Amino acid sequence: MTTQSEAIAADLEAIRANYSLTDEQRQIVDHVDRVSREVLHPLQARMDDEEWWPDDLFKQMGELGLLGITAPEELGGSGQNEFTQALVSEVISKWNPAVGLSHGAHDNLCLNNLLRNGSQEQVRKYVPGLCSGDLVGALGLTEPGAGSDALGSMATTARRDGDDYVINGSKIYITNGPIADVILLYAKTDKSKGAKGISAFIIETENPGFKVAQKLDKMGFRGSPTGELVFEDCRVPASAMVGLENTGVSVVMSGLDLERAMVASVCVGMAERALELGLEYAKIREQFGKPIASFQMMQSKLAEIYTEVETARAFSYRALAACTGLPKGAGGRGEIHKLTAAACLSAGEAFNKAVTEACHIHGGSGYMQDTEINRLFRANKLLEIGAGTSEVRKIIIAEELLRA
Repeated sequence: MTTQSEAIAADLEAIRANYSLTDEQRQIVDHVDRVSREVLHPLQARMDDEEWWPDDLFKQMGELGLLGITAPEELGGSGQNEFTQALVSEVISKWNPAVGLSHGAHDNLCLNNLLRNGSQEQVRKYVPGLCSGDLVGALGLTEPGAGSDALGSMATTARRDGDDYVINGSKIYITNGPIADVILLYAKTDKSKGAKGISAFIIETENPGFKVAQKLDKMGFRGSPTGELVFEDCRVPASAMVGLENTGVSVVMSGLDLERAMVASVCVGMAERALELGLEYAKIREQFGKPIASFQMMQSKLAEIYTEVETARAFSYRALAACTGLPKGAGGRGEIHKLTAAACLSAGEAFNKAVTEACHIHGGSGYMQDTEINRLFRANKLLEIGAGTSEVRKIIIAEELLRA
């Protein structure tokens, strides 16, 4: 028989499990923190100044064990869960936001979605290369005329022609698009069914009919390559379809909640870095004969930033715990949909407040484009737009509340 004290101890252990890391996760985080600080952080300035992505960086990340976090070890991955994957993304984003953005598009939006929804043949064909960095992955969803209504307004089509599909259309704002080798693409296979007539495909960018129309010049996350992609009679075999025809919405929704939870983690990592930079600067910057950290108003700002970081961290961990091990086909509705939208909304707003205050602590130097705090400040806005705008996140939360 379980005693009351044993029951309380078990309850406390369960609670702590959602808000603290295991020894293995701590070891992974420490490794990622070290290599990100030593290898990725020094690349920041040039990546931002020149919109530059090192040609061999994905292969280097593969060698460092930063890719394929959720993939089985026999396929070259780390065999970890989605919670750990988000922790890796959080730490990478802290030290180099541009790499963090590209890492998320590759490892979560492409690789993890393919693992969850692809056939055995597709997984065996593409996952090892994605884990090693020999292949670069991307997700092709957003279109020039379809942002928040990405599914309903989708115009890209895939027409069956014998044993192939012929794809026509374009995608825009695609992270890793200009450098991708494989793209998890969504296209209409039955226009009459609207959003329910969408299918998913894994596309090799060497296919005739595919081209990068332009590489886009962004305000923030500048080193991460973003582009417009065009498909002109791009022919792919029917075996490139992920799942069944006209079931692409389930593929989208299966990864959407995790994407939002991971965006929350990215916000946490970048907000933590903003706190570190604000704290460092407040200690060394002197005015009126003493460090500005000695002024109560500066202390108030630092305390507020810390509170924003830790509040966002706790919320993101709760959302990640709910997403971890989510069965195939689950998500995109109900409590998990509401929770991840709320975590993403809250973390985006928390990072906004944190980086704004940290930038203000820097004064005039924070306004200079070549400073790290300025790079964080410019990157901030995307995190209130990507993975569904703040307004869309609020709509999701309200709809689920009213549905109950």
